[in-house]
This record gives sequence, C-alpha cells and structure tokens, in this order.
Amino acid sequence: MIETRALAANGLEFTGDLGGDGPLVLFLHGFPHSRHTWRHELPALVDAGYQVCAPDQRGYSPGARPTEIEDYRTELLMADVLAIADSLGVEQFHLVGHDWGGQIGWCLAAHNPERVRSLAVLSRPHPAAFVRAMTDDPDQAGRSSHHRSHQRPEATAEWLADDAAILRGIYERWGVPADTAAAYLDTLGTHEALDAAINWYRAVRLSSMNPADMPAIAVPTLYVWGTADPTVGPFAAEGTAEFVTGPYRFEPVNGFGHTIPDEQEGVFTELLLEHLATHGGEDGA
Repeated sequence: MIETRALAANGLEFTGDLGGDGPLVLFLHGFPHSRHTWRHELPALVDAGYQVCAPDQRGYSPGARPTEIEDYRTELLMADVLAIADSLGVEQFHLVGHDWGGQIGWCLAAHNPERVRSLAVLSRPHPAAFVRAMTDDPDQAGRSSHHRSHQRPEATAEWLADDAAILRGIYERWGVPADTAAAYLDTLGTHEALDAAINWYRAVRLSSMNPADMPAIAVPTLYVWGTADPTVGPFAAEGTAEFVTGPYRFEPVNGFGHTIPDEQEGVFTELLLEHLATHGGEDGA
C-alpha cells in the first residue's frame, strides 16, 4: 500500500509517497512533473519486496519552497535526497531519476557513491556527456534551448498564461495522458510552485559543481533513453557509456519520447525490476 505523508528533512518538509519494506528505492521526478511520475512503479516495487519513497522535491513541495534562487543550487538538491534517506533510517539506497531527477541521481552516484547502491536514470545523460554534446553536437543546443529560456524572470508567467497553455501543450506533445497532466498541474499550477521549479535551472550558474568535471560512475547503472526524446539526442545518450566504469546497461527504447512512464505503463517498470533484481543486494538500513 502506498501512502502520502510529510517527510521532515534538511530543515524542510517534503510531501512524499511511501510504502513497502526491504531495500529502499528513492525516486526523483523531473521537470515539469512531480512524484506522480512514479505512480506505476511504486506499487510494482512494493509487490516485489522493496521499500519505496517518491518525494515532491525542493520547490515542488509546499513545505520545501524557499524563495531565493540560490536556494536551488544542485548541491542543496543533493543534500535533500540524502537527508530524506536519513529520515527513513537508511544509509544505502537504490536511486531512480528522470530528467532533472536524473541529473541529481548522476551527481549523487558520482560524489556520494557510498550511499547509492545502484542508479537508474531516464532520459538525462551523464552530466559530462551532456556538456560535451552541447558543444560537439549541433543538434543538442536546439533540443536544450529551454534551459536558456528559463533564465528569464518572465518565463514563469508565460508558462502559466491562458490557463497554463504552454505547460498543457508540452504535456500533450510528450504523450502525457490528460489525467496525468492534471495531476502535474495540481502541483505546478501556481506561480509560486512553477517559479520554484524553474529556479532549478536559474541556480545552475550559482552552483559550485561543474558538470564537465563530474567523476565517472562506479555504481551499477541503468540508463534508459527514448529514441524519440525531443530533449536528448543520440550523441549525448550514447556518449554516456564513456562516463560509467561500473556495471552498465544502456537501454534505448525505440519510438518512445521524454516521459516513458507516462507514455506507456510498464515499459520502464519492467526494466527497473530487472535492474534491481540484478543489483538489489540487502537492505541498507
């Protein structure tokens, strides 16, 4: 059974979906999404014998919404995840991330490998592979143009204008079902929430972390990429292998886009269960 409750961590209060017993699997959503991304994976993993936790991250949870851009630096987002695991009494955990959540997952596996038992990432390539693609792949800069657009203060109001027409259009183009889009808008449909979520992009330049210098990943890693993903091209996706030294599985999913869990139930769930069965280990509490 999955229950929604408050998680006190890192001086903030996160809204999270939790359930199960056994090794902990921590799920990190991307933008513009929420913990609802993992609605299919959580019960499946509980049935398979895992403990699960999927929080609405910093800015997305009303109780974890500081107002300054600098409060959304990558190192603080990483600290939130470790603090959430600490609040659950778990030292080592499996980490799953999509999009921005994948970025945080790569960073944690690189800089805190003693805490991460295994890593599974959807869409977002290894940060160093992504940086290289931005300069060496003429296609990737266009795919990532929203990163620059988000720097503008007026971006939040533009995305919410006309009943969040831009957001709704993105969900529709990405194949997000209407009821799922509504759930995401329940989280992000106010200026305060969306502005905080966009601050993740604005704070990148303030971070002390340099993605180009990110260490290679030594923990067991699954990287899943939809071949029709409009935000990440094959250069960055295929190049990620160069930055993983541990056991690695790259799984291109033909015809799928940026939000595989939303596009078809079970596709990512099956890959994740296989990954965890291979690298599950014992409970890290």
